[in-house]
Amino acid sequence: MSLSEQLRPSIPLTDVDARSTPGFDGDMAEAKAALKQIRSELAELQERLYANGLTGDHRSVLLVLQGMDTSGKGGVIEKVAGAVNPQGVAITTFKKPTEDELAHDFLWRINKALPAAGKIGVFDRSHYEDVLIVRVHNLQPEGEIERRYEAINEFEQAYVEGGGTIVKCLLHVDKATQKERLAARLEDPEKYYKYRPGDLDERAVWDAYTEAYQLVLDRCSTDIAPWHVVPSGHKPYRNWAVATLLLEALRDLKLEWPAPPFDIEAEKKRVAAL
Repeated sequence: MSLSEQLRPSIPLTDVDARSTPGFDGDMAEAKAALKQIRSELAELQERLYANGLTGDHRSVLLVLQGMDTSGKGGVIEKVAGAVNPQGVAITTFKKPTEDELAHDFLWRINKALPAAGKIGVFDRSHYEDVLIVRVHNLQPEGEIERRYEAINEFEQAYVEGGGTIVKCLLHVDKATQKERLAARLEDPEKYYKYRPGDLDERAVWDAYTEAYQLVLDRCSTDIAPWHVVPSGHKPYRNWAVATLLLEALRDLKLEWPAPPFDIEAEKKRVAAL
């Protein structure tokens, strides 16, 4: 069974052990080593995707990272997206919508950020904020929030039908792990920038977020764009798991190097004659 299949939501989110390591039997040192072992294949497949994009192939890959504060979205971007050529990666961090963005449908800014052909796009938070924080803090009428689940499914289906592949990862942490990580940020001057007092306000509505995430898993994990619940209590495992999910997605594309649009032997002669 692939890791993708193992991490698809099959039990309530409250029953998922955030410190478990599905699909991996080693310790965390071995998880770090395992990530290093797959980085070269990940980089090569990303380069093949990029090369094909330059020659008319419309395929692209979108990695969606969601999770509570301290779940490790930034760490995943560093360790996983950092393993490939930056020319072929587009990272988008979605903040609070601007007035201009609020004047459009919630998917307007998301559509603009979808990766171009040949690229891997990474969403640090995503369109799911519009059914997570918006639901928890009652920022839209209930009817509008309800409409958005199906709108998201239709949006993702259109992206896939246009040549896209979506890898959606919910980085799952528990309250104890979050407390440890918040405390660690206050003990290290190099991590002060990561700490936001507002994170404690969001922690105060933890149960509401858990319910909102469960709704997302129940209503937006589809055959063409399934969710993956990645236990993130152990950082090395989390990074290995997301990298492996991305690698599986790239392997499934069966990428080959594109055929050159010129006569190789003729060009060799031209170069030799220089």
